[in-house]
Amino acid sequence: MSSIQELFNKGKSLLRNCPQPSLETKLLIIKSASISEEEFYAFPETELSRGQEKLFYRLISRRLEGFPLAYLTGVKEFWSIPFRVFPGVLIPRPETELLVEKVIELISHEEKLIADIGTGAGNIAVSIAKEFPMARIIATDISQKALRAAQLNVSLQKISRITFIRGSLFFPLKKLDLEGKFDFIVSNPPYVSEIEWEKLQKEIKDHEPKKALVAGKTGLEKIHNLIRGAIKYLKPEGYLCFEIGFKQREKVLSFFGPEWSKVECFDDLRGIPRVIIAQKHLIKK
Repeated sequence: MSSIQELFNKGKSLLRNCPQPSLETKLLIIKSASISEEEFYAFPETELSRGQEKLFYRLISRRLEGFPLAYLTGVKEFWSIPFRVFPGVLIPRPETELLVEKVIELISHEEKLIADIGTGAGNIAVSIAKEFPMARIIATDISQKALRAAQLNVSLQKISRITFIRGSLFFPLKKLDLEGKFDFIVSNPPYVSEIEWEKLQKEIKDHEPKKALVAGKTGLEKIHNLIRGAIKYLKPEGYLCFEIGFKQREKVLSFFGPEWSKVECFDDLRGIPRVIIAQKHLIKK
């Protein structure tokens, strides 16, 4: 049997061509041995059982085959919160934290009604709810797998003010009599084109849900529909906040009409236009 330190050294070598060999090896040991990060660092001499060591090498093998790390560990950190994810559910991306950051900057401490369109694992909704416990959030997604993951994450974080409804874009809201009631509509919609999809990493193409990433030939179909639908459901002076893809800024800005008083675009840490914040007019024009 091998110790944590011995497996860590072997794992780093085996995963040397992965993006972060040390981090990935650490997470796979934690998963295999069912230990905390603190225990990983505090007791490097601890030996794993034969079963745990066997599981570790099986996970290493899957990782070398290109299986996403988050699906192997079942967890992806977002906004300093561990989110449960599993195959069929889009893995939260760090760049989406900019969207959460900008929304939080706009929310006062008053109770707000927020729609999260295409919630995925629930990372945007849960992150906002953790910062503003009085906010009421209605989160939608067309994927039953995604909603199961989101509901699990809400339960694990002990949040009670998020309601989940299955359906695409605004269709789930039609029967709720909520037109003109939302203070915020937030979304990380699909924005990858069919051509871009073919060029994505094999790890993404082979394992993550295409429906959560791809939006037609141009990648802009869902965004266009999101902007059009948001006008109906936002309050006057309400905000639409969403993520966009590479080189989409100018085209997306052209979708906004006179119903909007202010539209801004914010770059991510790599200088790529990433988040759109648009405010609805006080009075419809």
